Amino acid sequence: MFFLSKFCCGQNHTLEEITKSIEVKTNTVIELNATILFFKQKKWDSTLVYSSKIISVCNDLDVLDFCHFFRGYSFLEKKMINESEKEFKSISENFKYNYFSSMLLGEIYIEQRKFLKALNVFEKILLTANKKINKTDNLNRVKNNIGLSYFHLKKYEEAEPYLLSDLMIQESNKDTLNLITANYNLANLYYLQYKDDLAISYFEKAYKLSGNTDDLQAKQDAADNMAVVEENRNNYKKALAYRKEYEQWKDSLSNQNKIYEVAQLEKQFAVKQKQQEVDLLQIENKAKDVERNGLLYSALTLLILLGVTFYFYKEKNKTHKIIVAQKETLDALNATKDKLFSIVSHDLRSSVNALKTSNAKLLSNLEANNLDALDTLLQRNSGIVNGAYNLLDNLLHWALLQTKQSYFYIEPLRLFFITEQVSHNYKPLLEDQGLTFENSVLKTAKILADQESLKIILRNLLDNAIKFSKPNGQIKIYTTVNGGFCNLIVEDTGLGMSAATITTLLQDTPNLAKKENEDIIGTGLGVQLCKSYIQKNNGVFSIESTLGKGTKMIVSLPKTT
Repeated sequence: MFFLSKFCCGQNHTLEEITKSIEVKTNTVIELNATILFFKQKKWDSTLVYSSKIISVCNDLDVLDFCHFFRGYSFLEKKMINESEKEFKSISENFKYNYFSSMLLGEIYIEQRKFLKALNVFEKILLTANKKINKTDNLNRVKNNIGLSYFHLKKYEEAEPYLLSDLMIQESNKDTLNLITANYNLANLYYLQYKDDLAISYFEKAYKLSGNTDDLQAKQDAADNMAVVEENRNNYKKALAYRKEYEQWKDSLSNQNKIYEVAQLEKQFAVKQKQQEVDLLQIENKAKDVERNGLLYSALTLLILLGVTFYFYKEKNKTHKIIVAQKETLDALNATKDKLFSIVSHDLRSSVNALKTSNAKLLSNLEANNLDALDTLLQRNSGIVNGAYNLLDNLLHWALLQTKQSYFYIEPLRLFFITEQVSHNYKPLLEDQGLTFENSVLKTAKILADQESLKIILRNLLDNAIKFSKPNGQIKIYTTVNGGFCNLIVEDTGLGMSAATITTLLQDTPNLAKKENEDIIGTGLGVQLCKSYIQKNNGVFSIESTLGKGTKMIVSLPKTT
């Protein structure tokens, strides 16, 4: 008779929940993120390699549980049952999804025919069902596996209610293959208890359902079971018919091409019987056929040649347009690259030259023991070095953006703490410049953004505000709310800028903006970097400024609660 198979149902929802949970928990672990990515893509070998690296160095029990789960599931997909069992047994009882890993372990026991172990696992899961199993399909899956375990342990009375419940569920789900399996489970249950009438009714239902599926295995099993049923009824004529049907499906399953070959032979036999009649007709129509076929082939050849010619012409034009567009883009990028290197080399040379001159003065004042001048020169050197460092830092992040190598993760952030952390590093420079600084960002303000890119944006905006501020000026950071966005505003009372400069800075172009104040070191790369990062954070960048009165740099980011 048909062997009972364990209950299978959709589990993608649970797997998505598990991967989402671990991503939120460990967004800074590169190896774990790689493991999760390969797991989602069903690349089981890569999942096993990366998870093994984590297990060898990690001491976090939660992370280890997730890694053992990913490995157990990957081995299961690779049909490596024993290795999968070891991984699932390594998961601790405190694992958030322990019920799901235990359920897979129980099904492994069924596959290994360790039915008593499987029953103990599923009954333990069922005791905590109300607390842990929040998916109806998972709960049904556990109950069905309990029924199958009881069946294989020959405890038929205990198995019956679970298998009947499974049949009702499959009838409501209208899944034909699972419904066939559910009928077979009950048929075998009753058959082994010698309740032939009940068993036969379920075998007949399964056979009828097999006619609604294209699954050849299901059709073969259905015919085989019905043949056994009719043999036991001593109805050998029907049994023989079912046996022939079984053999037919068996042949189809083993080699579907044989059916085609048989059909071809039958066709050839029929052709031979009519061959004499055809020969007579061919003699009369041969000349007409040759003429007609010649014209037809000529027309088809001409159409094919025209089609091929048109296709290649179209492809040539398409390729030409792509090449022209790529050339224009490449020219623009090369121009930007040349301008970037020109500006960077000029500004770095200016910084190094200024540092060289300042160091000469420093040595001269050191010999003269002029402490006041030494203090002034050291502070100046510090400012020059900081400017050069910021330039190189921006250049590095710009290169990472262009090559798409930067790591990016958007999450809810408290804006006040980010601004407080970044601005703290600028307090010595603000005091040295005699600038007043005020952080009025609301402590309750929360946004959705990538933390590291937000820090880079703030550093560049603060650096520009300090760079273009007048002595004894004022810099403020504060927030306003605009619909679904939170506006982060960096305001200074510095040099300001013209409307033309604002327009140039806000243009959506990879080109660097021309400097308005040639005496101030800077490439314009910082603003370009800010624009790129703000766009990646789903934000909007705007500028409000009056020449000679100051500037407001406004970063609008999606807010959250």
